[in-house]
Amino acid sequence: MSVDPASPRTLSRPDGATIAYHQVQGCGPTVVFFGGFRSDMTGTKAMALDAWARRAGQGFVRFDYFAHGQSSGEFRDGTIGRWLDDALTVIDTLTAGPLVLIGSSMGGWLSLLAARARPARVAGWIGIAAAPDFTEDLMLANLSPEARAKLQRDGELRRPSRYSDEPDVLTWRLIEEGRQHLVLRTPLRIAGPVHLFHGLKDPDVPWALSQRLLSHIEAPDVAATFTKDGDHRLSTPADIARLLAVVAAMCGR
Repeated sequence: MSVDPASPRTLSRPDGATIAYHQVQGCGPTVVFFGGFRSDMTGTKAMALDAWARRAGQGFVRFDYFAHGQSSGEFRDGTIGRWLDDALTVIDTLTAGPLVLIGSSMGGWLSLLAARARPARVAGWIGIAAAPDFTEDLMLANLSPEARAKLQRDGELRRPSRYSDEPDVLTWRLIEEGRQHLVLRTPLRIAGPVHLFHGLKDPDVPWALSQRLLSHIEAPDVAATFTKDGDHRLSTPADIARLLAVVAAMCGR
């Protein structure tokens, strides 16, 4: 996590929850960054995009989903649908005109769902170790029969996290609700250019998932960058430079 000295602004939800966000005012298309599972808007990629947007005069928004980062809520109450609703609230309230959506890990799935919900506004989509349908194809598929039985019986399962001292809490509600939002089982169309980034040494999301997405997605221009020594985060200076170059091109900079 990077240090973010500025206090975020917040959007209020009908149930009293709040979404924390930072916004850079600038030219369109507006770039919107979707973070990953248990990640937040102060990570290396989000902060690098924020700094680039300020230098370039580009509109940019980064935000925390419900129960992530500086937004309110209990993590075990989070679902894909809830986090998508947060993202659409951010888009509909804070932005106008065309968008370039960037999704990291789980954010890849949520940004694809947002693109499907607001197709006329998408000028481009970028996935970074994108993990569409991960609740079904990665989480559930990789559980042992014993762990799956415990998850269904108890409603939640705690697992060690590679990125935090606190364990990941996997809920059966997250799995079941996620089935309403799968994107790899039906046609997936993006009106603008698409670019995927994935590290071949990603221990969390297999790079084959980006290959699957490449063949599944329908867009006028689809490209991918696979980094031989890349991990899941893809946050080295070289990774960031490659990302910013693609973002700048999609924004016409």
